[in-house]
Amino acid sequence: MTSDMAKRMIIGSMAAAGVVALMALMDLVIKIPFAGYSMAMDILFLCSAVIVLYLGWDAYKELR
Repeated sequence: MTSDMAKRMIIGSMAAAGVVALMALMDLVIKIPFAGYSMAMDILFLCSAVIVLYLGWDAYKELR
């Protein structure tokens, strides 16, 4: 039971990181949704999202 909950939490965090990465990438390329406010922040958001995605993938792999 707790393993199922952990898997859902990992998938949820990976989904949130994916949304952040997508929004940062869109802002870098087409200046939507934040009108290209800060390129440095977009790059940091993208790097952070990639790290969370990797850590989530690694943790999910361990739970299998």
